[in-house]
Amino acid sequence: MITKLDHVQLAMPAGGEERARAFYSGILGLAEAEKPPALAARGGCWFTGSGVHVHLGVEKDFRPATKAHPAFTVRDLAELKAALERAGYEVIPDHAVPGMERFYAHDPFGNRIEFIQHGHGFSQRAQG
Repeated sequence: MITKLDHVQLAMPAGGEERARAFYSGILGLAEAEKPPALAARGGCWFTGSGVHVHLGVEKDFRPATKAHPAFTVRDLAELKAALERAGYEVIPDHAVPGMERFYAHDPFGNRIEFIQHGHGFSQRAQG
């Protein structure tokens, strides 16, 4: 029944749009996408990249997702690691899955995000 993942929604506190832009556009290289006017009034922001759509929505009683997380494949994991560290973000390596190059980091709001070297992700392994 499911054909693909359309987008990922993460929560953020009110007023965090500039920090979201600095992280998701400035570091991760995603372009900001225009939200429909009715949704723009709620705050938050949307980002898009090559086959990736990330929506950041304002949550009144915000708590970061510290276990649940999106996992993004990246062109150059080492380059992203360096960019995150230069910007002051902690990079948490993970070698639990043999043959998978990946690490975790947290966005400016504390949401956990996994980054996987292109060609090493679970979905890429399933496709052969």
